[in-house]
Amino acid sequence: MAVNRKGTSTKVASLAADTLFKPGSSQIARKLAGSALSQSKTNRQTGAKMEDLASKVLRSDRYSEKTKTLAASVLSQSNKKR
Repeated sequence: MAVNRKGTSTKVASLAADTLFKPGSSQIARKLAGSALSQSKTNRQTGAKMEDLASKVLRSDRYSEKTKTLAASVLSQSNKKR
């Protein structure tokens, strides 16, 4: 299996932490933020379900740029074979 060695950047990790602690954050933004943080400074990769969610967020006009930034980070850390 090809391994993706990308990790969450410091800037995106900070955005993810802010998203998790902000009371008004959507459930989807929080899921993406949690995934991004769990991949910070580790070799973990995005799972298939999270890839699907991140892809849907990026294709939609409903989400903020911050949520799309989290989605893009999560998607860039997905398994290369999928």
